[in-house]
Amino acid sequence: METSELLKRVRKIEIKTRGLSNQIFSGQYHSAFKGRGMAFSEVREYQMGDDVRTIDWNVTARSGVPYVKVFEEERELTVMLLVDVSGSGNFGSKVMLKRQLMTEICAVLSFSAIQNNDKVGIIFFSDKIEKFIPPKKGKSHILRIIRELIDFQPESKGTNLSEALRYLTNVVKKRSIAFLLTDFMDKDYSDALKLANKKHDLVAIRIFDQLEQEVPNVGLLPITDAETGEVIWLDTSNHETRTKLKASSLKFEAQLKETLMRAGVDMAEIRTDHSYVKPLLNLFKRRGAK
Repeated sequence: METSELLKRVRKIEIKTRGLSNQIFSGQYHSAFKGRGMAFSEVREYQMGDDVRTIDWNVTARSGVPYVKVFEEERELTVMLLVDVSGSGNFGSKVMLKRQLMTEICAVLSFSAIQNNDKVGIIFFSDKIEKFIPPKKGKSHILRIIRELIDFQPESKGTNLSEALRYLTNVVKKRSIAFLLTDFMDKDYSDALKLANKKHDLVAIRIFDQLEQEVPNVGLLPITDAETGEVIWLDTSNHETRTKLKASSLKFEAQLKETLMRAGVDMAEIRTDHSYVKPLLNLFKRRGAK
């Protein structure tokens, strides 16, 4: 992609997602992801209604008037974005590709994080670790992440969630809030999921397309697996075929929810042709109520 076109797209995403973050998400994000506790800030003179347990007796004795200790939330959180850049991300039947949707969601999360003085890092993964950008603060760092999200070209097309989760667990030493953005087109990752969530605060964001849930009757349809390149022809006019596909989709979703629940991982599900505002807000509210 040419540099001028890339910068134009970065700017467009910045304007949209920064606005959403300022107007909607920032406060909810702060409530949902709290700091590690309360840290001492300063002392001030006692005021009517202050909790007497907060009186600083040493300062009070020296000054002759009552002083109380003031505490503030200790934040300095680290946010890690684990972004699936495998071949299936280049699919989307309406409005957006999965990867485009993931880019906007990452941008919203990043701007919400830096407004709360948190650091943001990102791991791009397919069936291997494609790129790691360590966590940092600041707008220029977030714009670099957005540029990478738009323009990054992975070397591999497959998916290995376990590899991505193991990398997070081993490389990011400090406990972080880790958002896993993927369509979960993989198997046998439950152990890695549990380990990652034990060390970090892991949150899953499942991106999916309408056609993955239900195939309409459009006759003979070629289906290409974006990760393996395999092509199969599907007779969607056959009612039994559509019923089996629907049952398979429901089974996949039920197994995914069971796996995440057993690992203690919260999830938001976002469809490529729907707005991500409500699912993300609901996720933040659920987290804030805990």
